[in-house]
Formats: sequence, structure tokens, C-alpha cells
Amino acid sequence: MLREAVFYAVIVGAGTGGELCIARGMKSIGEVKEFGPSALFRVILRVARVGWIWMGVTLMASAFFALLGLLSMENVSMVVPVTALSYAAGTLGGEMFLGEQVSRRRWAGVLLICFGVTLVFMGRQ
Repeated sequence: MLREAVFYAVIVGAGTGGELCIARGMKSIGEVKEFGPSALFRVILRVARVGWIWMGVTLMASAFFALLGLLSMENVSMVVPVTALSYAAGTLGGEMFLGEQVSRRRWAGVLLICFGVTLVFMGRQ
């Protein structure tokens, strides 16, 4: 059980951390307004020079491999709902790390997700 808990923590923590790092990196680059091949190539070159992007990709890759490991031990019907805790972590991280404003309605939705995850976890066999 401890091993699975570590995998869940890596999936939620590293996955969410990776998304937050990539979001921060993309905000430093700015909005992508053109989607032609040459414009996208220029964006890719700018993205490749941002450390936050590389950190995010590394964290997300770690989360992906932890997910693979966890799926070899647990049922997907358990893994997918529990990893939904990343929505709560992402909302909290967006507010704290990126300075986003999160409404009470959005927090209520996050609490509903956490409640659902709790129900799934309690129904574990």
C-alpha cells in the first residue's frame, strides 16, 4: 500500500508541478497568435530556450512513468479517479504559484472532485 501511495503522490505532484511549470514558461513567451508553419517553428525555438518548459516536461514525464508503474499494480478504475486529485492540486498551484484568481464556485467544484475521489478510495476492494 505504501508503494502505491508513493506512485499516486508522484503522479499528482509531478504531473501538476509539470503543468504549472509549463504554464509559467508559456506565459513568459506570450500568446501564440499565428499558427502557420514558420510561426510555429519560431515559437518552438523560443519554447526550447525556456527552463520552466524543460522542468515541466521532465516532471510530466516522471508522472507518466509513475502512472505506467501504478497501472501495473492497480485497476484503472481505481487509478484514474484517484489521480483526479491533480485538479485540486492544479487549482491550488495556479492560485499560489501563478497568482491566478480562483472563484468560490471553482473551489466548490474542486471540493466535489475531492469528495468523489474519497468515495472511490473508500470503495476500494
